[in-house]
Amino acid sequence: MKLEQKEKSLLFSETTIPDIFFSEYLSALPGDYLKIYLYLIFLSKYSKDVKLNDLSKKLNIPIKTINDGLKYLEENGLLLKKTTGFIIVDIQEATLHNLYTPNLTMSKEKVEQTSKNKSRAKAIEHINNMYFQGIMGPSWYNDIDLWFKKYEFDEQVMIALFDYCYNRSAMHRNYVQTVAEAWASNKVKTWNDLDQYYEKQESLNKFKKTISKKLGKYNGLTQYEEAYIENWVLNFGYDMNIIEIALKRTTLKQNPTFEYINSVITDWHDRNLKTPDEVQAFLEQRKKQEKSAKDLKTKVNKATYEQRNYDNLDFLYANQMNKEE
Repeated sequence: MKLEQKEKSLLFSETTIPDIFFSEYLSALPGDYLKIYLYLIFLSKYSKDVKLNDLSKKLNIPIKTINDGLKYLEENGLLLKKTTGFIIVDIQEATLHNLYTPNLTMSKEKVEQTSKNKSRAKAIEHINNMYFQGIMGPSWYNDIDLWFKKYEFDEQVMIALFDYCYNRSAMHRNYVQTVAEAWASNKVKTWNDLDQYYEKQESLNKFKKTISKKLGKYNGLTQYEEAYIENWVLNFGYDMNIIEIALKRTTLKQNPTFEYINSVITDWHDRNLKTPDEVQAFLEQRKKQEKSAKDLKTKVNKATYEQRNYDNLDFLYANQMNKEE
C-alpha cells in the first residue's frame, strides 16, 4: 500500500525554524548572513541548485558578502560544506549531540561537588529567568559550567557577568566570553575581586578623562593611547601627580605625541622613580648636569676661539718679520 500526501502550493506551504535557533544563534548573526541562512533553508526544501550570482541578485547582497556569509554559517555550525554544495545542519540534532554525555557512575569528585553544584544551579536558574526570560538555550548551560571551571568564578560573579552584558544589549556568546576573559585576566574570582576591579576601572576612566582634557583631546583617546595610560597606572603604579609632571613637559615640544610622553614616563620607571619628589629631584639634577655641560662647552669654545686668535697673531707677526728681513 502506497501512501502519498498532496504537495502544497507555494501559497500554502511554510518554512519552519527550530526554537533553538532563536535562543542559540540569532543574537550573534549579522543581518545579511541571517537573510542568506533563511533563504537557503527555504530553497533546501525544494532541492534547488543555487548559483551564487543568482543568490546575490535575489537577496540584493554583493557576492563577496554571500561568500563571507556562507563561510560564517559553516564556521558556526549552521551549514556543512560538501563537494557539491552545502547541507543545512539540523541544529536540534547537533545541540543534542553536543549535550549528550553518558553518565553511568558518579565519581567521588562529583559527590563532593554536590553542594557547590546546587548553589551553581540556583545561579544558572536566576540567569535563565532574569536574562533569558526562562528560555535559555541548552548550550548556554554547557558554557556557564565551563566558565565556572575555567575561570573559577563564584556564583555572584557569574550572575554579574550576565548582568553586565545584558545591560549593554550584548547577550551573545562571543561578547560574554570576551568579558569573562577580561575579568579572569584581572584575577577576578569573587565578588570582592570584582568590586575592586570596578573601582580600578572607574579610577582608570577618571585618569583617561583628566589626561584627555589636559592635552586638549576633546574627541577622546585612541585605543593605543588608552593602553599607554593603563600601563602607567596599572603596571608602573603612577598616580596623576607624577603623570602631570610629564604632561607639563610637553610644553617644551612643538608637537608632543603620546609616544614622547610614554618615553618620558617609561624612563622614570626604569630609573625606579616612584614619587613626585623623586621625579622632581631627578629633573633638577639633570638640569644642573645639562647646565654644567653647557657651561663647559661654552668655556671650551671660548678657549678655542682665543687660541685661534693667538695663532692668527703669531702668524701675522711671523709674516711681518719675514717682510722686514
